[in-house]
Amino acid sequence: MTVLEPPPVLGAAVDRVDGPAKAHGAAEYSIDVAYPHMAHAALVRSTIAAGRLRAVETDAALAVPGVLAVLTPFNAPRVERGPDTWAWHQPPPPLQDDRIVHHGQYIAMAVAETPDAALESARRVVASYEPADPILSLDDPRAPEVTDPFGSDVHRGDAAAAMAGADVVHDAQYTTPDETNNPLGLFATVAVWDGDRLTVHDSTQWPDSTREALAGAFGVPESGVRVLAPYVGGGFGAGLRVWPHVVLAALAARHVGRPVRLVLSRPQMFTGVGHRPATVQRVRLGARRDGTLVAIEHTSVQPVAVNDDNGPESVTTVSTVGYACPNVTAVDVQRRLNIPVPTSMRAPGDAQGHFGLECAMDELAYALGMDPVELRLRNYAERHPQLGLPWSSKALRDCYTHGADWFGWWDRDPRPGSTRRGDILVGYGMAGVSFFWFQAACSARATIDRTGQAYVCSAATDIGTGTYTVMTQLAADRLGLPLHRVRFGLGDTELPPAPMQGGSGMTASLGSAVHAACAALVADFIRRAVADPESPLHGVDPAEITVSAGRLHRTGDHARGEPYAAVLDRLGLTELSADASAAPATAERTGLAPAGPFAARFVEVHVDADLGTIRVARLTTVVDAGRILNPKTARSQIIGGTTGGIGMALLEETVTDPNTGRIANATFSDYLVAVNADVPDLDVEFVGGPDRFNPVGVKGVGEIGLVGVAPAIANAVFHATGRRVRDLPITLDKLL
Repeated sequence: MTVLEPPPVLGAAVDRVDGPAKAHGAAEYSIDVAYPHMAHAALVRSTIAAGRLRAVETDAALAVPGVLAVLTPFNAPRVERGPDTWAWHQPPPPLQDDRIVHHGQYIAMAVAETPDAALESARRVVASYEPADPILSLDDPRAPEVTDPFGSDVHRGDAAAAMAGADVVHDAQYTTPDETNNPLGLFATVAVWDGDRLTVHDSTQWPDSTREALAGAFGVPESGVRVLAPYVGGGFGAGLRVWPHVVLAALAARHVGRPVRLVLSRPQMFTGVGHRPATVQRVRLGARRDGTLVAIEHTSVQPVAVNDDNGPESVTTVSTVGYACPNVTAVDVQRRLNIPVPTSMRAPGDAQGHFGLECAMDELAYALGMDPVELRLRNYAERHPQLGLPWSSKALRDCYTHGADWFGWWDRDPRPGSTRRGDILVGYGMAGVSFFWFQAACSARATIDRTGQAYVCSAATDIGTGTYTVMTQLAADRLGLPLHRVRFGLGDTELPPAPMQGGSGMTASLGSAVHAACAALVADFIRRAVADPESPLHGVDPAEITVSAGRLHRTGDHARGEPYAAVLDRLGLTELSADASAAPATAERTGLAPAGPFAARFVEVHVDADLGTIRVARLTTVVDAGRILNPKTARSQIIGGTTGGIGMALLEETVTDPNTGRIANATFSDYLVAVNADVPDLDVEFVGGPDRFNPVGVKGVGEIGLVGVAPAIANAVFHATGRRVRDLPITLDKLL
């Protein structure tokens, strides 16, 4: 019998499996969840940045019709600080004392029958303060300093001595501003108690962490807390922590004895769910005349909150792994300010660090009279510079060479200001990217029922990255099923545990667990079939059996086999399931250095010679991201990240009043992001092959799309104008 195998689903440009539900409005986000008799909460924020609450007047707020309660630090029930994760501390519990540490801190919460009543009640709350003089600037000598905050500082070789002996030294300061994550979907939490059991619908990127934190905050078992996040309207890192509003929603629900929905406003999204911290970086590069790097010194100073810490997000680590250099000093410093706590924002640390390093490499290339691509190839790291081990995969050289050829890089006139089209100055710039590696332990479950349908699941989330789709494809491939017979479930803490959707590690982490669970399920089916005298596979060596088109069959002999359903029917089972877990590999066990994704960016900018306006005219990205499970969703991630990178380069800056600590542009009308008119057609290509550090062979694409865009644009602006801008964003006033 000749059987035509279906086309492979893994690696195919499949449309998003969750796309129809989102397009038809059937996807239920946390903001859409409703319960009978649900109440609504609204928050009141501090109008000072430092000091203490003297009193909170609530009589007028309580007089609003439909108000159920107004909670303040003076009457709120006790909640505890949730247990820390391996990645960071939990935020301090809200409404537990009278101390004010930043402008916009929550100082009260109104709970009412309707959203309008809750908002009106919150508006009528009147607070009086004992203000203190806030610390708001990195230059303020009162700011307490935290050295080596992430335990990641590197002192390799003798950078000072090598720098002193270098033929050419480049030394400059680069700054990046505060930026705000600003996912499109407002963060919302719906909480409902049933005795001591708590159910929470939340905009989280890590449901298991939310469950753990809420159990600790309210003193209930983790098994009594269920967190649901099947759809999240974007996050960019803002959904990784369990923020105070999540705890407050659960607190309100317990206090009034009803389900409660709490939705943050856009201004509250600027102060309540983190932001990318500003950096002041000094980069020193020492090189021989032939371009060989002999020393790198990279220091970064960034702010952190007075009473809270963000995650391990080194800015300078990029300089320890980006190039082959024997002498490297990389130092991060934090200074505590009266600001909302910073947190992860797409490509944390690497986005800022690559701006400093890759602009410095461009400046060094000009000082040497060398092409910027040639300089990077001259210092290409064939092995991991810090570990001394071969990479698990690396095709960055192909990114450089293929990208340069595709873009037409070699045809440019390297002289700054040399290319002009009428009143338009044309510039070309590029940057290399060596992104960090991340993978975490994860579990998954695979089930096949009597209809031959599969359900594969884990407590992970999909924040729009395509997790639903690529995991459906992976499961279909590993189970030998057509795509339409596989359903993937996620976003529920009653499913097998999963790590955060962050660090570009979900596909590798979850993919490894799905691979293991599907392999275990197939092995169980095979074991049962070969042991069953009634099976056509009875007695066949399990190693000679494969699965395809929903059938177990002898390899090369599709006729000798049977569908999954036949095995279940004979056994009298409605379904068969297998759970499995996967932990990341280690350098010690593999002898390999784990490699994150790599990329090269090539940009053409147009600058109006009279007005100084900047337009990105062309942008080419070549990425080594290991095995690409779905080129359509992968390319979409690069395009989205690149759009964010254009915003980082030219538009985005969270502006804080230096006297009061109030964020002055906390709306979408004032905080500028890249829109369609700012983004040209984007060229994206993938190179390289499967990575050796996980069984699926993947590396992340969720964040590398943003990294390197800002320095490539800055370098292109210099080539166009001869003006070197080292401070983001690059605005026209810096060119006039």
